[in-house]
Amino acid sequence: MKILNLGCGAKTCDKEGVTNIDWSIYLRLRKNRILRVAASMVLKGERLKYFSSLPDNIMVHNLARNIPFDSDSVDVVYHSHMLEHLDQDVASEFLREVKRVLRPGGICRIVVPDLEIAVKAYLSHISSCERSPDSAEEHDTYVAGLLEQSVRKEASSTSRQTPLRRRVENMLLGDARRRGETPQWMYDRFNLTYLLKRRLGYSHVHVQNYKTSLIKDWGDYGLDVDDQGNQYKPDSLYVEAMK
Repeated sequence: MKILNLGCGAKTCDKEGVTNIDWSIYLRLRKNRILRVAASMVLKGERLKYFSSLPDNIMVHNLARNIPFDSDSVDVVYHSHMLEHLDQDVASEFLREVKRVLRPGGICRIVVPDLEIAVKAYLSHISSCERSPDSAEEHDTYVAGLLEQSVRKEASSTSRQTPLRRRVENMLLGDARRRGETPQWMYDRFNLTYLLKRRLGYSHVHVQNYKTSLIKDWGDYGLDVDDQGNQYKPDSLYVEAMK
């Protein structure tokens, strides 16, 4: 079975048939022999651990251009916490490109932050604040669940570096939006299903969870769980659509 793991970031799979594709700076460094050695000397802590753990079955490619596979050639296309970072029109074109490379009957599995969960948590805390005004002290945490990533200016990993390193990284790599870290739209089970089925012509659109799938032996690939078998991206929406 041929599976594409698009925008894989740190979550890769080394099983046969899987191609992990991304355009991150880490993957570009990893694929260049000279830069790989240099990066191993410069990176530290969690960054070095992540860099060293990257598998060999990685394709470095800018998915904003296209998906570099023939039409009707792929069994499964998977992407997690990627779609929400695309502007709406770009997201539609991306999903059309996914549909192009899928064989008839192939499945696109999409994982995105679930807007419904975030909104319900926010509204629930509104009720808590009405019952107990002291709860308002924590209320910004729930507002952040809806807005923080969208309005954040500095990339998360850069914000934890020393002042000099932060200044250099922001100058060379740009802010969070330029690096594709900030969400541009949010999805729930209704608008994502409508987009896939009504606008893009996918069939058999189903909401799943991190343990369920129409993909044969999906759990064996470990892309939706952590090393302990727990959900890798809590509060996510899982949707599968068939070509």
